[in-house]
Amino acid sequence: MPELPEVETVRRGLQPVMEGAKILVAEARRPDLRFPFQPDFVARLKGQVVTGLGRRAKYLMADLASGDVLLMHLGMSGSFRVIKPDNDTQPGEFHYPRAKDSTHDHVMFRMSSGADIVFNDPRRFGYMKVIARNALEDEPLLRGLGPEPLGNEFDAAMLARSCAGKTTSLKAALLDQRVVAGLGNIYVCEALHRSHLSPRRIAATLSTKSGQRKGVAGGEPTDHARRLVGAIHTVLNDAIKAGGSSLRDHRQTSGELGYFQHSFKVYDREGEKCTTPRCGGTIKRFVQNGRSTFWCPKCQK
Repeated sequence: MPELPEVETVRRGLQPVMEGAKILVAEARRPDLRFPFQPDFVARLKGQVVTGLGRRAKYLMADLASGDVLLMHLGMSGSFRVIKPDNDTQPGEFHYPRAKDSTHDHVMFRMSSGADIVFNDPRRFGYMKVIARNALEDEPLLRGLGPEPLGNEFDAAMLARSCAGKTTSLKAALLDQRVVAGLGNIYVCEALHRSHLSPRRIAATLSTKSGQRKGVAGGEPTDHARRLVGAIHTVLNDAIKAGGSSLRDHRQTSGELGYFQHSFKVYDREGEKCTTPRCGGTIKRFVQNGRSTFWCPKCQK
């Protein structure tokens, strides 16, 4: 499942040809993806200008001049590609050759910018939905999402408050989209390693009990919380710069693969030596809440 860096990479790839352009043609080439398309899906898109292209957690959100918002989710295998009539640029080093078979090209937008934007999804776990902007707060897909990890509101104090009293593991808390939005298994494993915190650590240890006694709602952030927030910021920004991580299906709109997977410290490195200076430990793997967790038992406490 693409995580925040992959979705942000796609947003940045679509922005130049989508933002400020009119949707001249919209096609839904099948009745459904993960969910059925709305009966008026195409009608609400055709002729609309995309006034902005943003991201919320793992969702792409295109603001339309009508006051609607086009909500888009990549699912497990969804990808966008941009086709331009004069696009004769050569693919980059990490190019992934796209199949010529268009069987899985399920949605197409022809933009006034001169580009065709095609959504391809072999497994059809992605989805799209048009929502009135004034109804976004009540949208079940978005309701209850926590803060953006790269937003100004997300800091050690906020994370400590969200984790105060939680007896679940720290990894489980970080994967809870109500605590922080957009994080997934890969980047949680990486952030925990960079902050030297065990995925088994109790989430409540990010908040001090002394702060709770002083009347601070949720307690005060510990040094663990500060280190973890810094690591989350670093790993996400580094991954976005690298175009995300391409393990199976993710690729950029240009067809290039992301390459942050070459910078993994622990994820998918079971049995290899820990890269932390003077650690000397070995990366281990165990199953936690149904997901593979990779960590170094020696330097993550």
